[in-house]
Order: sequence, then C-alpha cells, then structure tokens
Amino acid sequence: MIKVNAVGDACPIPVVKTQQAINELNGAGIVETVVDNEIAVQNLTKLANSRGCSVKSEKMKENRYRVTITVGNPKEENTRREHVFEADVAACVPDSRSNTVIVVSSDKMGEGSSELGTVLMKGFLYAVSQQEKLPETMLFYNSGAFLTCEGSSALEDLKSLEAQGVEILTCGTCLDFYGLTERIKVGEITNMYTIAEKMTQAGLIVKP
Repeated sequence: MIKVNAVGDACPIPVVKTQQAINELNGAGIVETVVDNEIAVQNLTKLANSRGCSVKSEKMKENRYRVTITVGNPKEENTRREHVFEADVAACVPDSRSNTVIVVSSDKMGEGSSELGTVLMKGFLYAVSQQEKLPETMLFYNSGAFLTCEGSSALEDLKSLEAQGVEILTCGTCLDFYGLTERIKVGEITNMYTIAEKMTQAGLIVKP
C-alpha cells in the first residue's frame, strides 16, 4: 500500500500525487489518499473510475477524508502511461476554454459592511475555482489588485485557478499606486490596453 497525504493541497495536486502513486505501484496494489475537502474526494473518485479501479471513500473526521483506490493489473496502462497521466489530470481540471472574463475592481464584494464584503469576495473566488467551466481570464484592477498580492486570503484559490489554466492579470498602474508592485504573488502584471482588449473581445464579462 502507498499512502498519500494531500491535506491542504489544491486541485489538481491531490490527483497528481495519487496518479504518481498509482504509477509507482507498477502492478496491482492499493493507494490510500487523505484529503481535506469533498471536491478532492470527487476528483479522486473520477480518477479511479477513469483508470478502471475500484474506489471507496470515508469521512474520518471534520475536514479529513480517506480515499482508497484498489488497482488491478495495469499492463495496458503502463504501455501508455504518459497519455493516461495527462488525461487523468485533465479529468480534475474543469474546461477553461470558455471565453469568459471575470473583472475584479475591488478587494470587497458588494456595498455595505466592509468586513462582510471581504468575506464575500473570498467566497466568490473560491466558488469560481470550483466551477465546471472556468473563465479564460481574470482581471484585477484598482483595489482588486490587493487580492493577487502577498497577504491576500484568496491567494491559494487564485493559484489553483492559475494552475488550471486561468490567466490572472493585474493592472500595473494600480499595483504602483498602492505600492504593491513587489508584492504580487500570482499571475502577471498587465496594462490598461490589454485590460481593454480582453474585455472588448470577451464573450461574457462577469463582475462580482
């Protein structure tokens, strides 16, 4: 048995770690992966099903789940390991080819309570990362620039989105204005021409 600890890992890392463990078996065996959220459980179940393996999951305690994958004889899998690996990772990653652009112009969502707005924005960005169809691009400007920088509570969600192919762009003028240029931690710095171009060419613009 190979045990995999994927607690705290964002998608697609639990799938990648488990896939690597399955490949390390080089034959029949069991891979047991521990994760901290139900989305990871669902993704690992999809992985097992795509490989023709049996799978069972159980909730150990709050925010702790164990997924046990039983691998049979993977002779055919070994002959095409690279292709299978890519396909399995892709199974975890929602289709990000939709021409949707999300525009974030503030580090808070809605009007009213500043504290509530911060919580809502964090929840919104997490919810985006869990969608079946991801946006093609996310644009951050004005105080939205704070969300892509050091100290942002949304960094892990944004890094997960970037890992799944979402383009993360933050306005350079805004970063400079707020003194954040050296603190950006995810995505790339862009300019207003590119922001305008992305928005005018978008099939759909979403602004929280």
